Amino acid sequence: MKKTKVLLIGAGGQLGAELTQGLWRIYGQDNVIASDIKDPQGILKEGRYEKLDVMQRDKLFELLKRHEITQVYHLAALLSATGEKDPRWAWKLNMESLLFVLEAALELNLHKVYWPSSIAAFGPTTPKGNTPQDTIMDPTTVYGITKLAGERWCEYYFRRYGVDVRSLRYPGIIGWKTPPGGGTTDYAVDIFFKAIREKTYTCFLAPDTYLPMMYMSDAVKATLDLMEAPAEQVKIRSSYNVSAMSFCPAQVAATIQKHVPEFTIAYQPDFRQAIADSWPKSIDDRPAREHWGWRHQFGLEEMTIEMLTNLARVPA
Repeated sequence: MKKTKVLLIGAGGQLGAELTQGLWRIYGQDNVIASDIKDPQGILKEGRYEKLDVMQRDKLFELLKRHEITQVYHLAALLSATGEKDPRWAWKLNMESLLFVLEAALELNLHKVYWPSSIAAFGPTTPKGNTPQDTIMDPTTVYGITKLAGERWCEYYFRRYGVDVRSLRYPGIIGWKTPPGGGTTDYAVDIFFKAIREKTYTCFLAPDTYLPMMYMSDAVKATLDLMEAPAEQVKIRSSYNVSAMSFCPAQVAATIQKHVPEFTIAYQPDFRQAIADSWPKSIDDRPAREHWGWRHQFGLEEMTIEMLTNLARVPA
C-alpha cells in the first residue's frame, strides 16, 4: 500500500492552517503538502507548500502525481457573504473545483477525499431546532446551493465509483489564529478580536440570532476523527451534521463581559441577517456521534476563555 501523502487545498483559510497542523501531527510535515492560491503565511511557512490555483485542472493533476498524493482535503471555496457579491463566480469556483478533485480521486486512485459542507445547505423551511440529519434542504445563498449540490456529487461518486469521499456540515467555526474570512457566522470570530483590541463591537446580526457554532480545535478534531474512522463506520456519504453549541450575539457578548467588563456591543443588522435567519438555530448530530464517535470538547464558556487568553498574546 502506498505511503499516505496528503494535499490540503485552501490551506490559507481559517480552517486550513489549523487543519494542516493537525495533519502534521498525524503524518509528519514531510507527508503533508499545504496549498493555496496565495503565498504561504504564518505557520504554513514551516511545512511543505505549493502555490496552486485549483481552477487550473492540469496543474492540480500534475501536483497530485508529482507528490504521489493519496488523500486530498479540499477546502477552497467562496463563503456565504462573499459569494453573494459574485454568485456566478462562487458557483464556478465551488463546484468546478470539487468536480476536479472527484475526477482526480477516480482517475488517480486516491485513497480518501475530504470536502466540507455547511449548515448553509439548509434553508428557510428546514426545521430550525435540532435540525435532523435528513430533512428539507432549500438553501437561499449561492454558497448554500453549492454545498447542497456538492453533497449530492460526493455521494454520487461514492455510490457509482466507490470513491472514499467524506464530509461534515460545519456550523460557524471560531478560532483566534486567523481573522474572519467572509462568512455569516464570522461575527462570532470578529467579536473576540474587537473585544481585545477595541473593547467594542458593532454586530451585523440581531442580538437574539441563534446559530450553531464550534470552536476551531473541535472542528479540526471532528474532521480528523471522520477521516481516520474505518470506512465501514462512515455510513453517510453526502455530509454529516456536526455541532458543539448554539448561541446568539447577546449571549457571547455577555460571556465576554465576564472577562472584559468594559466591553460594549451595538447591533446594526445588514444583509447577512436574512442569511442567518434562513439557517438552523441548533443541530442534531446524533448520527456522527453514533457512527464514528464524535464528541465535542468546548462549550461557550470554555471557548471564550481560550479565545480571549490567546488573542491577548497576539500583537494587534
